[in-house]
Amino acid sequence: MQSEMPVADAEVDVLIVGGGPVGLTARALLERWGVRTLLVEKRRELSPFPRSRLVNVRSMEIFRQLELAEPITAAAFAPEYGRIRFRDTLHAPDFASAAMIGVNGPVPESPVTGAVTSQDRLEPTLLGAASSEVRFGVELLDLTEEGESVLALLADHGDGERSRVRARYVLAADGANSTVRERLGIGTEGPGAVGRVTTVVFDADLGQWSARQPAGVYLTSQGSFLPLYPEGGWAWFVPTPEDTDGADWPGMVSRSLGADAQVDVLRVQHWVVNAFVAARLRHGRILLAGDAAHAIPPAGGLGMNVGVADVHNLCWKLAGVLRGWAGPGLLDTYDKERRPVARRTLGQAVENARMMFQVQDVRREQLQAAAGRTPDRVEPPWSEQYFAQLGLVLGVAYRSEAVLTGAGTPPGPPETGTTYIPTAEPGHRVPHLWLTDGRSTLDAFGEWFTLLTAAPAHWESTTAAPWPLRVEPLPAEHTELWDLPPQGALLVRPDGHIAARWSDGPPGDATLHDALTAVTSR
Repeated sequence: MQSEMPVADAEVDVLIVGGGPVGLTARALLERWGVRTLLVEKRRELSPFPRSRLVNVRSMEIFRQLELAEPITAAAFAPEYGRIRFRDTLHAPDFASAAMIGVNGPVPESPVTGAVTSQDRLEPTLLGAASSEVRFGVELLDLTEEGESVLALLADHGDGERSRVRARYVLAADGANSTVRERLGIGTEGPGAVGRVTTVVFDADLGQWSARQPAGVYLTSQGSFLPLYPEGGWAWFVPTPEDTDGADWPGMVSRSLGADAQVDVLRVQHWVVNAFVAARLRHGRILLAGDAAHAIPPAGGLGMNVGVADVHNLCWKLAGVLRGWAGPGLLDTYDKERRPVARRTLGQAVENARMMFQVQDVRREQLQAAAGRTPDRVEPPWSEQYFAQLGLVLGVAYRSEAVLTGAGTPPGPPETGTTYIPTAEPGHRVPHLWLTDGRSTLDAFGEWFTLLTAAPAHWESTTAAPWPLRVEPLPAEHTELWDLPPQGALLVRPDGHIAARWSDGPPGDATLHDALTAVTSR
């Protein structure tokens, strides 16, 4: 006889599964919208491992919206660490190097600069950005859609107690080995597991080889060395050896350094490098984000950042549906908009890895032909394109029913990894320009739609209820840069992407109402 399930102990708007950077960012975003959430994380605490190392410029823009950019930057490395250095050994000179564009210094296309910082330094900041309930040591075992809600079965690893939570929606950010994705039977597209890597976290005095030439990554023939925190600490990334149980990790790190160094190993983690995109990101009331939706190899530091952009795209849509000013069909645009980005991001990560291997191959050929002398530097023409991914980071162009393109024209060509051309066409992120009060155009966006126009008086009388909307005056010089006539306007979604564009003043009182109705599937 089947035993009865425990009575539900909580009801929430959104159950977030997974307490990494993506789940924690979703929690902070949804709280800004007044959405009731519960986050469950099967680990008993935040991850002690460095894992993701890069907050790119687009993620920092999102964190700026959450008022987190300053504390994240304060705990991160200085901009000069936004560089990768290729060396034969850590104490050898560079034979090649490449800048992380948008991280190693400001770029005119954004009001912020990205940062090199470890995930275990980032997560506490994200956790403190919201007050809604978080349950560590609680694992999701199963979930079932029932009418207009999802019933989730949870298990507490502390006392073994099982409980049920009823949620209007579930946001699954539970990693590449997602329980939610597996329970739903959602397949993946891509090669899957492409390698096994070991991270060794250690303390050692290595400043004599790195202080005068700082970098976020030193890539050597003996593995990659990464400084972890401004105050000290290192990590060594290396392919996982066959015998992990009998490995002499302090000895292996010392030998890989190629010099005498006192090494104090603190933690060792073995992990699988995955490469895939989920076959779909929505299953009814359950939505996948972050590594649950796409696993991106680490070359280029793209994985966590594309997950942060996922939930920035999704959370305003969830809020609209839950608050009644958007229809459930709006959630279909999440898959349509974000899965193509995930596929292109995966392709860029694979290309980054190919470029890394290429420069190492060139170096090996040099060393073999050098006959005992030190060969010249490797300067392939693409060396400064590694991490030069502003096109992919800032140039994302969405195509869905949540973007009105006028006479059936697409919102522009797909972005490329290395080239970003600012444009104020529908589907694109609004370009950064400074407003008259010293704010960025990006600072005008939040938990509302924004109408950017140089003629606010012509638009303020139009009907926008029940949607949250603000009219933002646009300096006349910006309209020229964006080829926007003086009476024209841009309707901007809460995620900063342009939903509609008008070249003239409102044709009628219902212009804005009709556009918002279409964009929000209401």
